[in-house]
Amino acid sequence: MHAVRGLSHVRAASPGRGPRGWSRHARPGRPGGRKPTGGHISVEPRINERIRVPEVRLVGPNGEQVGIVALGDALRLAQESDLDLVEVAPTARPPVCKLMDYGKFKYESALKARESRKNQAQTVIKEIKLRPKIDPHDYGTKKGHVERFLRQGDKVKVTIMFRGREQSRPELGFRLLQRLAGDVEELGFVESQPKQDGRNMIMVIGPHRRKSDTKAERAVPRDGASQAERPTRVRRPPAPSAAEVREAEVREAAESAAAGAGQAEPQSTPEAGPEG
Repeated sequence: MHAVRGLSHVRAASPGRGPRGWSRHARPGRPGGRKPTGGHISVEPRINERIRVPEVRLVGPNGEQVGIVALGDALRLAQESDLDLVEVAPTARPPVCKLMDYGKFKYESALKARESRKNQAQTVIKEIKLRPKIDPHDYGTKKGHVERFLRQGDKVKVTIMFRGREQSRPELGFRLLQRLAGDVEELGFVESQPKQDGRNMIMVIGPHRRKSDTKAERAVPRDGASQAERPTRVRRPPAPSAAEVREAEVREAAESAAAGAGQAEPQSTPEAGPEG
C-alpha cells in the first residue's frame, strides 16, 4: 500500500518526455538538446536613440563636415533641425552619422530601385536545334524563329545535331551555321564561333540591339502617339426600322404626287383690261 501511495504522487513519464514533462531533446543543459535560435538580423541603419556610441563623426544635411562630436550633441542638432541622425558608416572609428530626413531618403531609394529594376533586362538565351541535312522548308521555319528571337533582343544558341555517320562530316554543320549567320546578319552577329561539342556543333548569335532598347521603342508609339495620329473609328448609323421605311415611302409618294399635280394645273393668265 505504501509503495502504491508513493507512486501515485509521481507523474507518469511518457516515452518521449522526462519525469517533469520536459522533452528529452529539449531539456536545458542536456548536450543533445535544442540550441536557441537567433533573432532576425536587421539590415536597416541605426537612427537617433538606437545609436550606442559615445561620439560620432557628424556630416551635415548638405554633405558638409561638422567633425567629431558627442552623441548627445549630435542628437540635439538633429532635433533642432527637425531631422534624423542616421548612422551611414557603422564600421568607421568613430562611426559616421549624417543628418537627413530618413523617411524621405527611404522613399527616394525605393523609387530608384524600382526604376533600375524596370530598365534592367535579363539576358535570355533561346536554343534552336538543326540537322545537317535539314529540309529547305524546315530551314526557313527555323530561320524565322531565329529572326524573331533576335528582334526581341534575345541571344540564340544554334545547335547542329550529328547522328551516325554524320559525325565524320562536320563541315556540313559548319557550312549550315555559316549560311544561317549570313541570312540573319542584319539582326544579329556571331558572338561565339561554331565549335564541336561531342555529337553537337554549337554557335551563339547575339542581337545588335539590347532588349531594353527594343522594349523602349515598342512603348513609345503606344504611349507617345498623339490623338491626331490615332485612327478614328467611324460609327455607322443604325439601320432604319420597317415602320420608318414605310413612313419614308409614304412621304416620298405624297411628295411626288404633289409635284405631279402642280405641273398638270394650267397656269393662270391675267385678264386683259379695257383698252384705253
